[in-house]
Parts: sequence; structure tokens; C-alpha cells
Amino acid sequence: MVLHAMRIKNCMSWFRDALTFSALLLVLPAACPAQEADRFQLSPPALQAAQLGPRPPCGKEPIPSYPGLDDSAIVKSWSKSDFGRDWRPPACTGWSAVGFTALVTVVARFRHTSQAEGLLRHIGAISGLRGMRYWSTTHKQWRTLIKGAYALTDSQSGQRREDFTPDEMKAGKDLYFEQTDNLSGKAVYRMHIAEASADRLVFEVENVSTMRYLLIPVLHPGEVQSIYFLDRESDNVWRYYSIVRTGKNANGMIVGNETSSINRAIAFYRHLVGIPTDQEPPAAR
Repeated sequence: MVLHAMRIKNCMSWFRDALTFSALLLVLPAACPAQEADRFQLSPPALQAAQLGPRPPCGKEPIPSYPGLDDSAIVKSWSKSDFGRDWRPPACTGWSAVGFTALVTVVARFRHTSQAEGLLRHIGAISGLRGMRYWSTTHKQWRTLIKGAYALTDSQSGQRREDFTPDEMKAGKDLYFEQTDNLSGKAVYRMHIAEASADRLVFEVENVSTMRYLLIPVLHPGEVQSIYFLDRESDNVWRYYSIVRTGKNANGMIVGNETSSINRAIAFYRHLVGIPTDQEPPAAR
């Protein structure tokens, strides 16, 4: 009985670590110039109580604030104790559900010489997500996070198609893709293009199919959401702000692995700016 219980405990731990946290928003293939250094800083705990929650760049200074261009990306895992179970997302996210099980922000500046169209092309390159790696805090090693990713013609048929093109990625457009993570299997996601201009790109992703583990539903539609804000600062510098949320009604099997959530969010940030996703050191061990 003891051995059986230990096996169940380990299985649940692997599951929490492997589940694709973030709706696993498609992010840019590693085609952008890499940063000169790949460092990360966690927001100081002393700031946590003073802040009212993450605030994306929607007309006011964001929280957390952007670091310097050559400074570390700032990654923060927010606690429900900071603002209660029914935290209300900022209006510009478009998210209506309140609360969260896990909430992570990554804020950075990065160099990129391409125009906005080049960024959109990378965002639409769904197939480029295959092979993304992250640091598994359960296994203490680098592991493949995304085993398969394909653009879809719609949310229902499952018919695969070529990657999305910039011409398709207009403001207000909904696009769909399928993604297979390293344990929980396939899921269908909706990508909504909220803004698409020469100086600002905003897009949001959420799961539209139920995610299951051993046939048990663990994440229902809309329970994994992520939103990314990319703002041009100059000809070759962009600002990056992401929020990734798992809904407050998520199955308890995926709760409680904060470091894994951080490493997954950072894997997408690295993918975006062209840093190898398995480059040492990981953001959290």
C-alpha cells in the first residue's frame, strides 16, 4: 500500500510539472536576435503586498515595470493571498472570469530588427513551437515541453493547414491551432488577435477543448489563458509583457508547482527573443 501511494504521488507530481501552463500560447520561433545575456530576476517579495496585481501596458505604467534593455527579464508568480480568490483581471485583457489558481507575469525589453510584420510571421509559425524545452523541477533536467503543434482550419474539424501568414493575422481575427504537450496530450487553442499595428501587437490564447489526464478532465475550456503585449520602443527595441493564468476552478492535481509555472513562462519568453530555451541557467530550480 505504501509503495502504491508513493507511485500515485509521483505520478501526480509529474503531471503538475508537465501540464502546459499558459494555454501555451504560440510564441515566436527562435529567429529573433538573442539577448546578450539570459538572466532572470524575481520581483522582490517586499513589493508584493504594495502592488494590487499585474497591470499590463494599457495606458498606464505597467506593473511590474519594464527593466532596462540589458537587465534581466522580470518574472513574478503572484499569490492568491495578495488580492484574494476573486481577483479581477485588468479590463484590457478581455478576460471576464475572476480568480486564478496560478498567475505568472514576465516583463522585458528585447532587441529585434524586424518590422511588426516579421513578428506576426513568427507568431503565426505554429509548427515552430515543436521541440520547445523547459527545466523540469520534478525531474531536475531539461525536457521537451511541446511535442507537436499545427495550425487548424477551424476549431471543430481538426483539419491541419499551413502556418498562419501576417495577412491573416488582423485585429479582431480568431485563429485555431492544435498542440501536444509532454504529458497531457492534444488540445485545441484559440488565438485572438486583439491589436496589430506597426508599433503594437496584442494577442491572447485560451484552450477551447478540455484537457484530460488519464481520462480525467483537469482543465475545462477557457481555464488556461495567456496574453502577450509587444510594443515597439525604437527601431530595434521592443517591450514584452505577458500574463499567464490558470483558472481558479482548475483540477487540484495541477495546483502547487510554482517553479514549474515560472519555467514554462520563461521558456516562451526565451523562444520569443531567440534564446535557446534549454540554455543554462533555468529561471527556477
